[in-house]
Amino acid sequence: MADLTLQQIVESVPKSLLNASDRDLEGFQKILDETIKLREGHRNLQKMIKNFSLSNPMQRP
Repeated sequence: MADLTLQQIVESVPKSLLNASDRDLEGFQKILDETIKLREGHRNLQKMIKNFSLSNPMQRP
C-alpha cells in the first residue's frame, strides 16, 4: 500500500465532509485519532514479533 501525500488526501476530501457540521467533524476526528493509534499499535506489534522471532528462534522437530 502506497502512502498518500497530503495533497492527494486533501484533493480526495468530499464536499460533504467540507460542509459537515462541527459535531460531525468532531466525530470524524475521533475516528481518525483511533485509526492512527490502531495503525501505530499494529506497527509496534509487528516490530515486537520480529524482534522476538530474531532473538528466540523457534525449535522445530
